[in-house]
Amino acid sequence: MNRYWTLADRPLPAWPDPDTFELRTDPIPAPGPGQALSRTIYISLDPYQWGYKRRGVEAPGAPCHARTVSQVIESRMDGFSPGDLVFNTNGWAEFALMGEGVARPSYMVPRRLDPSHGRISLAVGVLGMLGLTAYAGMVLQCEPKAGETAVVSAASGGVGQIAGQLARLRGARVVGIAGREEKCRFVVDDLRFDACVSHLSPTFAVDLRAACPDGIDVYFENVGGAVFDAVAPLFNRDARMTICGLIAHYGDDTGSDARAALMARGRPVFTDKGVTVRDLFVGVFVADHHDAFLREMAPWVASGEVRYREDLREGLENVPAAFADMLRGSNFGKTLVRVAPDPTLEGFT
Repeated sequence: MNRYWTLADRPLPAWPDPDTFELRTDPIPAPGPGQALSRTIYISLDPYQWGYKRRGVEAPGAPCHARTVSQVIESRMDGFSPGDLVFNTNGWAEFALMGEGVARPSYMVPRRLDPSHGRISLAVGVLGMLGLTAYAGMVLQCEPKAGETAVVSAASGGVGQIAGQLARLRGARVVGIAGREEKCRFVVDDLRFDACVSHLSPTFAVDLRAACPDGIDVYFENVGGAVFDAVAPLFNRDARMTICGLIAHYGDDTGSDARAALMARGRPVFTDKGVTVRDLFVGVFVADHHDAFLREMAPWVASGEVRYREDLREGLENVPAAFADMLRGSNFGKTLVRVAPDPTLEGFT
């Protein structure tokens, strides 16, 4: 039998609570022509998934969407064989089909994984869409230069920790914004940002200004809200900003436009300083940049030049609680849940 989480048949709250999801059990599906069946090993939990749910993207009764690392059990799909380790989109489920006729975001194409490149869990992290998101936003859109100041919000999170390190590798002075003190210490001591300030501090705006004495040239936005309000007055002329996420607004009333509200608040500064603001959607970068990104990033991760922290939980039954923790910032690093044994763990630390 196949266990999976789906949205319960009740109105969605602003933020998930214990009654938001329902655990169901169905027979394990059999692959048809052009399909493969895989067992989920790791489920990636990311803020955008709550947006999917609130916008009604997921079909009623279907497993909640998520990127996953899985192992092929049975295949009638060209290029995939039993035993293959794959990146796919099994969602919050123990087993799922991929291939012909199986719904998925168009850019989340199943691909085989090579464990020699590192831990397979990284395929839903620094060596996957999260890494490409950070690369696209920071390197391709913001183009940090040596001597500039780059600021990253949610700096200890899955995308933020990568984006800041990419700016550092290009010679920028990097300032992170995080929450708890231990997260700020991690950002400076482990990720080697130049400074990190806590948005929980009652003097946050003053602290950020002190950490950016020469202003801000690049801003990687993951949060919005009061964090953006503290950043905006510090923009230098011709600064660049990419909007990756606005997690502070994911619980706003359905139908509200958080980006439009943010742009309205920032418009006087954007106009006065000539700030370039870009939206970041990783799907438009996959075809042209994914392979080049992996060739550049994989050696950095292997050598420790780029460091990456995972917040790993265990067990399918714990997925909803881990998801809620991630949305309210109670996680520490990239959140994922292991729901089946990882056959590659021997030999990796």
